[in-house]
Amino acid sequence: NAAQLYGAILQHEPGHATATAGLAECYMLLGDQARAEELLDSLPADKASDPAVSALRTRMKLAEEIAKLGDPASLEQRLAADPDDHRARFDLALIAQAKGDRAAAADHLLEIVRRDREFEDDGARRKLLEFFEVWGPTDPATKDARRKLSALLFR
Repeated sequence: NAAQLYGAILQHEPGHATATAGLAECYMLLGDQARAEELLDSLPADKASDPAVSALRTRMKLAEEIAKLGDPASLEQRLAADPDDHRARFDLALIAQAKGDRAAAADHLLEIVRRDREFEDDGARRKLLEFFEVWGPTDPATKDARRKLSALLFR
């Protein structure tokens, strides 16, 4: 399997950044976050900025942030029971953004803006503007959500 292959590479070339990141990813996928971090932390400083290592650290950070937001299924159940549960909808938007589903992230935030502009001091609109900045002005998700936001604000 992949873990054995990465282990074999590391036996022949200890500190190989790509193999270390690959093995750490195997640990992460098995739910052993601590071991994955330990492995990445064992790399020499000059290899810690390797693209494979950086990408995995970002994925691990996102997975941690998503886990703190809660279970998407239970958030969906909360919304089904109460469509005005803006906290659940907001957290679902953050989870969607972290998973790369820009359209769903925007739709959740737009729905909050439509239902309650005052939620967290216009927090949904402000978060959407942050997403636009991250996505860039030419991204189709930005263009579509900007148009929908304008329609909501200036109706």
